[in-house]
Amino acid sequence: MKKSKLALAGVAALSVVTLAACSNGSSSSSQPTTAVKMPQSYSGSGKIDQNGTIKAAEVNDAPFKGLTDEALISNAEDSDVFGPGLQGLFNTDKNYNYKDGGPANIKLSRAAKTLTITLRSNLKWSDGSPVTAKDVEYAYEVLGNKDSTSQQFSANLEKIKGMTAYHQGKSSTISGIEMPNGEKGKKVVIHYTAVNPSMTHSGNGFVWEYAEPYEHIKNVPIKKLASSSEERKTPLFYGPYKLKKVVEGESTSWVRNPYYWGKKANAKAVTINVVSTSAAASAFKSHKYDFTVGIQGIANSQYPNVKKLSDYTNVGTPQLGYGYLGFMVGHMDSKTGSNVMDKSSKVANKSLRQAMAYAMNTDAVEKKFGNGLGKRATTLIPSGFSQYHDKSAKGYPLNIKKANKLLDDAGYKKKGKWRQTPDGKKLVIHFAAMKSGTTHEQTIQNYLQQWHKIGLDVQLTGGKTMEMNAFYDAIQAPKPPKNVDFFEAAWSTGTEPTPTMYTADAPFNMGHFVSKENTDLINNINNQKAFKDSYRKTQFNKWQEYMNQQAAYVPESETLTWTPVNHRVKNFTYSPAHNNTAWAEYGVTSSNPK
Repeated sequence: MKKSKLALAGVAALSVVTLAACSNGSSSSSQPTTAVKMPQSYSGSGKIDQNGTIKAAEVNDAPFKGLTDEALISNAEDSDVFGPGLQGLFNTDKNYNYKDGGPANIKLSRAAKTLTITLRSNLKWSDGSPVTAKDVEYAYEVLGNKDSTSQQFSANLEKIKGMTAYHQGKSSTISGIEMPNGEKGKKVVIHYTAVNPSMTHSGNGFVWEYAEPYEHIKNVPIKKLASSSEERKTPLFYGPYKLKKVVEGESTSWVRNPYYWGKKANAKAVTINVVSTSAAASAFKSHKYDFTVGIQGIANSQYPNVKKLSDYTNVGTPQLGYGYLGFMVGHMDSKTGSNVMDKSSKVANKSLRQAMAYAMNTDAVEKKFGNGLGKRATTLIPSGFSQYHDKSAKGYPLNIKKANKLLDDAGYKKKGKWRQTPDGKKLVIHFAAMKSGTTHEQTIQNYLQQWHKIGLDVQLTGGKTMEMNAFYDAIQAPKPPKNVDFFEAAWSTGTEPTPTMYTADAPFNMGHFVSKENTDLINNINNQKAFKDSYRKTQFNKWQEYMNQQAAYVPESETLTWTPVNHRVKNFTYSPAHNNTAWAEYGVTSSNPK
């Protein structure tokens, strides 16, 4: 399972005065694209130096926590710096569908409602011990234990027979996980109450995609695993590298894993150092690093400083995520755990939400101040999911005329400068946005001006952007505060596109949008007919069209995941088809970055 991550942040930088002067009409861009085109891969010339060391940068303004187990890791930074050893059990194709040939193969049986995992016979931990069926099974125990510190447990895992009883502490074992050849065997069969098409796709949430070194950690209580020396000081990996050294919060160093199941890693060693966002561009100018790891990378605002660096080629791919506006159209019923729509919500009127979306000048923002790396998002399925993203969707390009007509037709008449509610009452709409850098503050002021142009009195919650923790508390409250009518946020999604964050019982459905049609469409994406991919794609398209019409969540912006890649590097790629084996394939042709 590839983790999804909630990121609450601003969008591209802009100058309020400049944009306000050029955004009075409509946008000419109905099919937005990033201005910058980057290759997805790069491979330099020359022969790989088998004694070479890859020098990578983790761009982050805080130290990493130091957790080495994907079941316990709760942030992307730890996954990044321990990436040379961390490897998923399953390889994938370019669309993130499982394929054979990795550390393990996986097979779905619709008739038996099972998934069978078969480990490679030569799969070993970095201490030379074999990876066994118990190592796979124990990962589910770590995830589901009621005392576990893992944040990766989800309702999807409770589709495994016996998982609920285990998770509640009513059983010491998970009855639905079978090891046909014993704990030391190489096969695991997982029995589910039901199976669906997403189970063939990495990141589906029903399958955990990593193993645990059971013999190494079996004497550590699961609740203490995260703080144990086995986790922090002597972790084991079955990836292409084994850990040599950790400088707490600052760097990791790696050497080849001599027991790696595949062809030995192309580099003799790897070092990954944390570099602050302010220092990242200058570090690459000084040729200190070969590339960045993770999705964070060098800030888009620094792109002009690195785009013309000699000895580097910029490589990028659409990020599996997007920025959006969320409207508070309901609340969470704490007793039932379900979201409920409120007809009395200030933003309950669909025409009002659509008008606010059409008033936004996101194309102008990205064109002028996004350095060509971002674009307006058109649906709630990122364009990085090329198999299911609706390429025909237009989203909400700027159209002030249409915005005004929507409001007029819906009865939001002007009284002086501002529009009133259809029943003639004063209308003030409160916007929650998180405090960030100076450019984000300018971004927010720009959008306020856009909404004011169509006569809507939109004001910031509390009169200013919000401190991060206060922002989280406000938008994640079961019942939205009276001074939060809508908010700006962003998703970094997982690798399986089913939009489960927008279901009726999802805590991350923070605008609390619920409808029978939304529920039916999401269910259709993974019903039995959806095993036929053409049907599944049709259901994805219908859901994207429906959500765009409802405008309870308005897609705002997308960007690239990108990095400069030094010309001594061989085989660098963002392709999902190489995602699981990338670290083994990376190589360098000289002793230091050119």
